[in-house]
Amino acid sequence: MGLAEILNLAKDKKILIIGDLILDRYIHGKVNRISTEAPVPIVEVVNESFLLGGATNVANNIIALGGKASIAGVIGRDTAGRVLRELMKEKAINTEGVIEDERFTTVKTRIIAHNQHVVRFDRENKKKLDKRKTTHLINYIKKAIPEHTAVIISDYRKGVISSLIVKTIVRQTMENNAFIAVDPKVGHFHFYKNVSLITPNLVEASQGSGIEIKDEKSLLKAGMTLINRLSCRSVLITRGKEGMSLFKRDSSKGVKKIDIPTAAKKVFDVTGAGDTVIAAFTLFHAAGASLEDAAIIANHAAGVVIGEVGTAIATPEAVLKSLSESAYPHA
Repeated sequence: MGLAEILNLAKDKKILIIGDLILDRYIHGKVNRISTEAPVPIVEVVNESFLLGGATNVANNIIALGGKASIAGVIGRDTAGRVLRELMKEKAINTEGVIEDERFTTVKTRIIAHNQHVVRFDRENKKKLDKRKTTHLINYIKKAIPEHTAVIISDYRKGVISSLIVKTIVRQTMENNAFIAVDPKVGHFHFYKNVSLITPNLVEASQGSGIEIKDEKSLLKAGMTLINRLSCRSVLITRGKEGMSLFKRDSSKGVKKIDIPTAAKKVFDVTGAGDTVIAAFTLFHAAGASLEDAAIIANHAAGVVIGEVGTAIATPEAVLKSLSESAYPHA
C-alpha cells in the first residue's frame, strides 16, 4: 500500500487518547545582560504563547496528520484549564472525556531566548485520581473504545494512568480488536501488560527492562526483555540521533529487530517528539500500514517536529516531503 493511499485512509480513522492533559506555556524573550543579583541571564519578555502539551499534543498530532481525535483525562477548574479546553476546541478535538477536578491544571512553562531553551518550570499535581473520578473515566472509556479504531495511552505520570485504568483499556480493546499504544513512564511499566505497542526512549527502555543500554547487544537484550515481560506485540525504542529500533513478534523467528536510521536533518527542539512518534505510528498503522512502515513514517514525522522550536506538529505534506527526499520505497 502506497503512502498516498495510507494518508487518504487515515482521514477516516478515529483515535482515542487517554492520559495526562498538559498546557505548554512559552515565554519568548531576549537576553542582553546578566543579573547583578546572581549569575543568571535577564530575559526581556517579548511575547507569550500557549500550546497543547502531554496527551493533548498527541491528539493535536493526530488531527494535524489527518485523523480524528477524542481525548480523556483531567483538567482543573482554573484559568489554565479553560485555556487548554479552548485550544482543544480550536483543533476540533473531541473533549467529551475531559473531566474537571479540584486539582490545578498541569502547566509546563518554558523560557526561550534567541531560540535557546533557558529554563523550564512546572506546576503540577501528581496525586492519583479519587475513586469517583476514576469510575467516571472508566465509564467513558468503556463507551468510547468501540467507537474508535485505536487507543493511545499518553502516560506522563501526573495521576491519571493507573493499573486499573490500563487493565480496563486492555480488556475493552481486546473485546473490540483495537490497537493500543502506550507512551510509557518509568515506574509504570508493570501496568502495560498485553498492549499492542510501547514507545520508550533509551532511558525509559533501560529502566523499564532493568538493562543498561550501552551498545547493540544490550539494546537487543532490553528490547527482547520488554516485549516478553509485558507480553506486548511490539516495542519501538527511540534512540535520538541513532534513530529507532522496532522489536516485533514474528511467528517464524520469535522476535524480530528492525533498525530505522534517523530522518532528522536538523535538531532545534525535541519537545513533543515522542508525542508525534506515537501519534503517527498509531494513526498510520490503523490506516493499514505495517508495523515497520508505520515506524518509518513516525520516524520522519518526528524528524519534522524536532526541526522546529517549541511543541511542533507534522503535517501529511511535510511527512511526504521528508519521505520522498529519503527515497522511501512506498512514497
